Amino acid sequence: MGNRICDLLGIRYPVFQGAMAWLADGKLAAAVSNAGGLGIIAGGNAPGEIVRQEIRIAKSLTDKPFGVNIMLLSPFRDEVISVVLEEKVAAVTTGAGNPAKYVPAFKAAGIKVIPVVPSIALAKRMEKIGADAVIAEGNEAGGHIGKLTTMVLVPQIVDSVSIPVIAAGGVADHRGVDACFTLGAEGIQVGTVFIVADECKAHENYKKMVLEASDIDTTVTGRSTGHPVQVLRNKLSKRFDDLEKHGGTPEELEALGTGALKAAVIDGDIEKGSFMSGQIAGMVKERGTAKEILERLITGSKFITL
Repeated sequence: MGNRICDLLGIRYPVFQGAMAWLADGKLAAAVSNAGGLGIIAGGNAPGEIVRQEIRIAKSLTDKPFGVNIMLLSPFRDEVISVVLEEKVAAVTTGAGNPAKYVPAFKAAGIKVIPVVPSIALAKRMEKIGADAVIAEGNEAGGHIGKLTTMVLVPQIVDSVSIPVIAAGGVADHRGVDACFTLGAEGIQVGTVFIVADECKAHENYKKMVLEASDIDTTVTGRSTGHPVQVLRNKLSKRFDDLEKHGGTPEELEALGTGALKAAVIDGDIEKGSFMSGQIAGMVKERGTAKEILERLITGSKFITL
């Protein structure tokens, strides 16, 4: 495509697949990379050898670049980083912490470093420590979110750093893509649209909830804990809401959420699962392969050509 993100990573389209815990595995990442984007395996709280297995799966399914997302608060952070260095993936995206002390090792291994940032201050810090690009994620995104919207966050970060900016949060079709590029982004990251991909392991109930969602069917839980999470509304989200309104402690809220994402992804438990999703769920109305979804996403864009 001739933009800095494509040149940096050797990919056809500047489209990243979001690192959705329990969902973004080697199979999905490979499918997105084969379609021309950058597939990303979510490290989450998985041990290093589990992440290695997913990397090996991806390598068996694609010869294209793909990445791994490292949650720096994970108790398995160091072993996951060791695995990523040994396997020499194309890129790492990072969240929930400062990757500064790991950047030299990543650079030495030829791995591109692309942190997720929710603010200008963090974007500047990441540029200073040698990040190759940053992902500016607005609070329209699914899962853990910051305070600012994509519309507000992206142009301010673009104006504050010289490295490329990837916009995340609130993108479901070419209109969102073009909006992000107009704001100055040079790439986009999307997650929710890939939940309904054929290659995504999400339980059928999860996929149906996304496909049947309306414009107001997401809500944010955990605001009182300082770790807000955007999810689809269900009985669990209502219990979170009620507990927060009545002064539930962080410990009570954490206990309520323990195992809830697995219950959604693997078990499809409509009542007790935490169905993380972006606000654009109401725009996702069609299934397909990862390739079909990526191509639908950018078809009609003024900035990305199929």
